[in-house]
Amino acid sequence: MIEEVSSEEERSFVEFRRKVRSAEVLSAAVEHLLRTLRFTGRLSVVVQNGTVLKSGYEEGYFRQPQPGEAIRVQ
Repeated sequence: MIEEVSSEEERSFVEFRRKVRSAEVLSAAVEHLLRTLRFTGRLSVVVQNGTVLKSGYEEGYFRQPQPGEAIRVQ
């Protein structure tokens, strides 16, 4: 029984490492929003025991207007 749990944990960790390496750690919805915003900042997430403790971002994106798009000044 203990070997089965250990083996499952190992498989899960290997899958986690693979997803981190291939940048698959964001959901498709968040990835879509980031592309829409043309976000080029830094996202950070702090996790402890499988629970998200803290998340944040550093703004570093500069939205370039599309050709023909009016620039709004507020």
